[in-house]
Amino acid sequence: MRARQIEVFRMVMRCGTLTSAAEALNVSQPALSQILLHTEDELGFKLFSRVKGRLIPTPEAEDLYPEVERLFGDLEALRRRAGELRHGKAGVVRLAASAPPSLSLVPEALRHFRAAHPGMRILSYVVPAEIVMAMLDSGQAGLGIAMTDEPMPRIETEIIGRTRIVCVLPADHRLAAQESIAAGDLEGETLISYRAGSLPGQLLRTALAREGLVFQPEMEIDVSIIALAFVQQGLGVAVVDGLLPWHSFPGLVTRPFLPEVSLPLCLLTSAHRPLSRSHDLLRNHLRTACRQLGLDGDARP
Repeated sequence: MRARQIEVFRMVMRCGTLTSAAEALNVSQPALSQILLHTEDELGFKLFSRVKGRLIPTPEAEDLYPEVERLFGDLEALRRRAGELRHGKAGVVRLAASAPPSLSLVPEALRHFRAAHPGMRILSYVVPAEIVMAMLDSGQAGLGIAMTDEPMPRIETEIIGRTRIVCVLPADHRLAAQESIAAGDLEGETLISYRAGSLPGQLLRTALAREGLVFQPEMEIDVSIIALAFVQQGLGVAVVDGLLPWHSFPGLVTRPFLPEVSLPLCLLTSAHRPLSRSHDLLRNHLRTACRQLGLDGDARP
């Protein structure tokens, strides 16, 4: 039985007459009668007996009817689910982000996203940029955010903003009184910063080389949040991204670092997997959050 035949059979069972069923389905009675006769021919048995203008279900029809109602219940649930997905009222988003955006941009975007789409389920992963890309490629995540625009196979990159490198130091440090901190000011200080092979490390090394200086941290880190405990414990001063909410950590201050170095803030998606409706909605909220936080002023491909 095809979907239309099932629909006609169900309505006749409910209404008891062809006339009432035809009105309910907004079709002509002859057309409905033909569908019903064709259905009986295909099934090889009668569904109704005609007695004094009414249709009396056969035992076979009575046996089929509960299954038909179950099918219609499933179909209605499917239609509702499709409608919820279309209007952003249901679905799952899987977001993989590196630590700095996870502690700044992502919460801001998710706050507005949840308010607009409370029925959405969110799976958030905080992982290094390399893992973000692997998760996108494997389908474990639908969207990624990282501070790297290095080309990667099978990954599409959209720069939505930039953040400057800053110097993070104890509030009582001798350099805290300065409005900005130049690389030369850090002579004699224990420098905490990125490993040389990372993108931030490469950018810092290039910028300092133009001024005749060498970028050589005494303490190397992979993720800027690691510098938090190091600086708080008095191990040194950090030159790291300004995306993290450093102001929320007690005892620390940040100052602009010179020469100026900026890091790209990128939305990452799989180049070979289509983006779902729910992920596209979240992507728009991430772009908006980037503008609201003032991070998009230097965004450019």
